[in-house]
Amino acid sequence: MKTLRSNATDFLRNLPLFQTLNENELKQVEEMSTLKHCIKQEVIFEAGAASQAVYFLIKGIVKIGAVYDDGREVIKHVLYPMAMFGELSLVGEERRQDTAIAMEDTQLYIIKAEAFRKLMQTNPDLSMRLLTLIGNRLRRTESRLESLILKDARERIIDFLRDSAIKQGKRIGYEMLIKHCLTQQDIANITGTSRQTVTSVLNDLKKSNLIYFNRRSILIRDLAKLS
Repeated sequence: MKTLRSNATDFLRNLPLFQTLNENELKQVEEMSTLKHCIKQEVIFEAGAASQAVYFLIKGIVKIGAVYDDGREVIKHVLYPMAMFGELSLVGEERRQDTAIAMEDTQLYIIKAEAFRKLMQTNPDLSMRLLTLIGNRLRRTESRLESLILKDARERIIDFLRDSAIKQGKRIGYEMLIKHCLTQQDIANITGTSRQTVTSVLNDLKKSNLIYFNRRSILIRDLAKLS
């Protein structure tokens, strides 16, 4: 890792968490930041490790989840540039509960939790924004849990497609193009289904001309008609 000096302020200023900070406060955040490059499949942190820092994703894609001894994986979040993660280190987490892995070559800004907490002590608005971020993430987790209980596999996979389109889709007329690096097993791990079920549902949606997909992208023909 190397200390971050260039381009940090512009990036940090655009993060919702820091949009109310003045120039001196942004400079303070820049000075406590370090830059890390991760290659594809590199572990950023793993469950059980000391929870001592918060991360900001500059470039690439990161998955957060749990990997079990028998090889099974549950993906809780897939994060894209401008996302913050590891934030529970700021509110009492001593050991990581999840594992974070780079899904492609990735760049991160890292801030030590102790330094970040000192900044929060002098900036109540920053503390409130952090609480809002954590609350929103908790609500999304609860919504996903309800989906796992109340919806069948097909509905969960379609919900995943809709959510992906909203988060990182590019509109082309009535169509939405989603570029991604997820395998069908990754989608299964996100939706609590099996790879075979994901394959079956995607092929069925393709046969119905609702989507088109290949290994690196999914094209949703008309988001309103996807069902």
